[in-house]
Amino acid sequence: MKIRSSPWAVGALFAAAIAAAGGASAQAHTPDFAYVDAIQQWRDTREKGLRNDNGWLTLAGRFQMRPGVNTFGTGKDNDIVFPPELKGTGPDRLGTLTVDAKAKKVTLKLADGVTMTSGGKPFSGERAMGVATDKRDWVGLGRLNMHIIERDGRYILRLADNESLVRKNFPGRIWYPVNEAFKVEAKFIAYPPGKKLAIVNVIDEVSDEPCPGYVEFKLKGVTHKLDVVGDDNDGLFFVMRDGTSGDTTYRPSRFLYIEKKPKAGETFTIDFNKSYNPPCAFSEFTTCPLPPEQNIMKTRIEAGEKYRKTG
Repeated sequence: MKIRSSPWAVGALFAAAIAAAGGASAQAHTPDFAYVDAIQQWRDTREKGLRNDNGWLTLAGRFQMRPGVNTFGTGKDNDIVFPPELKGTGPDRLGTLTVDAKAKKVTLKLADGVTMTSGGKPFSGERAMGVATDKRDWVGLGRLNMHIIERDGRYILRLADNESLVRKNFPGRIWYPVNEAFKVEAKFIAYPPGKKLAIVNVIDEVSDEPCPGYVEFKLKGVTHKLDVVGDDNDGLFFVMRDGTSGDTTYRPSRFLYIEKKPKAGETFTIDFNKSYNPPCAFSEFTTCPLPPEQNIMKTRIEAGEKYRKTG
């Protein structure tokens, strides 16, 4: 279903765009209404995704598991103790998760009488848990859902509560008015194959990520460069910080994704009106990457998503 923005929301964006232009230049410039509407639709889609079941607003725990057997549930004698608001969602001990790091395998064994769902279908007893970071293997019981991810040999249980107060009370994302001055031409320059970046996350873990190249663009008369983080065959992903960070935007970083990957040396459009907050801006149970030094710009990028504290 195509998501359309409400007329009053678009009208407010038009007014803001005109006001931002200021004075005589505002009278001379006619906003590109189709462009503003397209940005609003993109924002509406991100808002809807954030509020989905098992989305970032629902996260209720992140637990690193040890090798071998890990008991889990709301009971205090478990190895993994779920938050008290989930008490009553099944027995105090829901089962065990057995980590076999050598075989890169995690096995879930439910306690007697416990039934969970996977893909809408009930199951009981024992099953292997998928651990891929790009395809979540969610299993659930009532308001509770969980999945396992593997990162550099560490196995982590991530817990979601679909009745989370953070989700229920979330007031909505906030954005700068759409400003076409932050939609600029850029060029993609490829690095030699195999280049890596040391990326630190918010809990000081370091990972070596592929870096296929960088983009170069001019903004406010100054030339800037941003390194690409990760090797996505379809697009380009950036982790960045600018002069608004810690002021009107989320201090650790913002993200920007270019959906169509340009060829080396090709000119394309980079639109900072689509810069957005990482999951860590909405949940303490995530581990978002921080920008490499070369992706920290002193220029104020007064476009894209702003920040307000949740919870």
